[in-house]
Amino acid sequence: MISRAEWLRTTLLATSLAFTFTGPVLADSTVLPDKTPAEFKVTDFLLDNGMEVVVIPDHRAPIVTHMVWYKIGSADEPPGKSGIAHFFEHLMFKATTNHAAGEFDRAVSDIGGSNNAFTSYDYTAFHETVAPSALEQMMGFEADRMRNLILTDDVIKTERDVILEERRSRIDNNPQAVLDEEVDATLWQNQPYRIPVIGWMQEMEQLNRTDAVAFYDKYYRPNNAVLIVAGDVEPETVKALAEKTYGKVARGPDLPPRIRPVEPEQNTKRTVTLADARVSVPSFSTQWVVPSYHTAKPGEAEALDLLAEILGGGNRSRLYQALVVKQGIASNAGAYFQGTMLDDTNFTVYGAPRGDAKLADVEAAVDAEVARIASGGVTPDELEKAKDRYIRSMVFARDKQDSMAEIYGSTLATGGNVQDVQQWPDRIRKVTADEVKAVAARYLVLARSTSGYLLPQQQAGN
Repeated sequence: MISRAEWLRTTLLATSLAFTFTGPVLADSTVLPDKTPAEFKVTDFLLDNGMEVVVIPDHRAPIVTHMVWYKIGSADEPPGKSGIAHFFEHLMFKATTNHAAGEFDRAVSDIGGSNNAFTSYDYTAFHETVAPSALEQMMGFEADRMRNLILTDDVIKTERDVILEERRSRIDNNPQAVLDEEVDATLWQNQPYRIPVIGWMQEMEQLNRTDAVAFYDKYYRPNNAVLIVAGDVEPETVKALAEKTYGKVARGPDLPPRIRPVEPEQNTKRTVTLADARVSVPSFSTQWVVPSYHTAKPGEAEALDLLAEILGGGNRSRLYQALVVKQGIASNAGAYFQGTMLDDTNFTVYGAPRGDAKLADVEAAVDAEVARIASGGVTPDELEKAKDRYIRSMVFARDKQDSMAEIYGSTLATGGNVQDVQQWPDRIRKVTADEVKAVAARYLVLARSTSGYLLPQQQAGN
């Protein structure tokens, strides 16, 4: 069980230089080409209790991925209760009135399957990968723990100790993670994305049974959930099984719209610096608040996606070619856009020096590449190649059921729908070079950025 935000941060720098993606989040905003073979056609329907179901058939292997996405994440937590969403992800693996603690995990293991869960700012997801014959059993377990958990004080205390230790090991003992938290808290002045998904330690220590039960009763309902089933299944079979299992769970009260505090106008450049003896190579990142796919004007998010790809999405990107290949001053440099968020999101550039190069030189070179696009735009050729890489990458994504399930699940859990996913290739193809230049000039302004610097201890005074 991991925090989605933590997983993203530990993998983004490595994957941002990969061939097809600007980062893991990119897959959340991508989709198959329009002319999808009949065997891959997606079906979407609602159960009577309000649970949305999406079926993505793929009959090439006798495997099925089963995911339940709850439209509740850390940004929805009550003030002073940070970490409750991630905490409750852990509690979902405890005993219910029908199954002992650990029984679900053993059932998955016994049939050679896999299961896990993750929490993000905007959603919490639970997933299993098993043989199709076990799908009904997985649905039964998930439907059961949706409402039948047994939450005692002992269970709460034991699992609270687990998440406190998780914070110590994943965050407090990791200089990069500590800096990331401080950068987020500085980038976001009002929006709840400033609060870490895992929570602040002093608030996590106070989480109790009353908090957990209130959270469970409010958010863990079928009408606040999306079921994604991808793999060797037929829509009719999934519908029948879903009605037999999830369909028996009572609908909960309708929840109000997810309206959160919004950012004030940002007019300053802010910096955060952390020097630590455990750091051997300095690095930096610069972030801006930008629209997400859910909040952007038509075409803006698509242009930001392509801007991230052209600027720093892989070894063909401007940053990689200029800083790593030609100038030889950077060990890595890239950019990413976290487009699949419920509210506004962030656009990030980053880099680290190589050899005798200075961090300041790398940062200046990155800033120069950003300014070059903002003033001069991108060429038609590099724009078309970026579009082609995006579209082709989703053909390859079809080879992984969990990727397809995450594409649809994250989109639906952040205000989108199946049509948004299916129409994404056409929207990408329509982006013009002028639109890419416009979003760079409008949003990537250094005077409104937040930069984080991770330095070796001896550079603390520099």
